[in-house]
Amino acid sequence: MKPLLTIARWIDQWNTLVGQAVTWLVLVVALVSAGNAVMRKLFSLSSNTWLELQWYLFGAIFLLAAGYTFLRNEHVRVDVLAQKLPERAQVGIEIFGVLFFLMPAACLVFWLSIPFFWESWITHELSSNTDGLIRWPAKLLIPVGFAFLILAGLSHLIKCVGFLRGLCPNPMRVSSGKSDEEALVEDILAQQRQAGIEAGQGR
Repeated sequence: MKPLLTIARWIDQWNTLVGQAVTWLVLVVALVSAGNAVMRKLFSLSSNTWLELQWYLFGAIFLLAAGYTFLRNEHVRVDVLAQKLPERAQVGIEIFGVLFFLMPAACLVFWLSIPFFWESWITHELSSNTDGLIRWPAKLLIPVGFAFLILAGLSHLIKCVGFLRGLCPNPMRVSSGKSDEEALVEDILAQQRQAGIEAGQGR
């Protein structure tokens, strides 16, 4: 079991790296969207290239961050009844859900999306819109995103079994601490206070 938990940690590290990298795409999407709006409103200029780039980036954010979101227990769960059960019972239900719902569905989408991407790749498929982008990068996001989700599900399954055997903490336990946004705000405020202190000492 311990080698499997080591594999789960590696998977979690990769999903964390990908998820944190993808967060920067939110900024890129915002800049592209704002640039499109400014050019259209002020100069009556518009390009399907930039509009489609916007769509591609949105797709990348949602697909590539799916595994990281699952790792962070941020996916929506309808657990009104399950949350009243003991922890071990909740984890048992989670294992059932991962084995019989998440993994089959994710694996099916992954498998079906490979020929969907491959056909686009070999035919050099282009957008039907004027000045549109090539299509295969957007279609490649589907198998890649679901691959990360499958790995996250595998890691989660290993940790659930590990918890039942007393080898690791409950992977379903959501931290009661601060959210990422709250932690970021506090970090920025702390840096500003530190800069103020240093500026005061330099006078």
